[in-house]
Amino acid sequence: MDMPTSLTLEQQFKLQVLRDQVQNLSRQQAQEYLLEVLRQNMVKDNLFRYMAKKL
Repeated sequence: MDMPTSLTLEQQFKLQVLRDQVQNLSRQQAQEYLLEVLRQNMVKDNLFRYMAKKL
């Protein structure tokens, strides 16, 4: 199965909106934001693994 590696047009737009929003964050705010995004990504990975085991 081929894994898509490019972003959809909607995802590209959302990325640009986020890029604009984080432009004015302080270093502290940017670090906190990054850590929260990474935490949420780990939770998502855990959910995918859990669901894959249930199939």
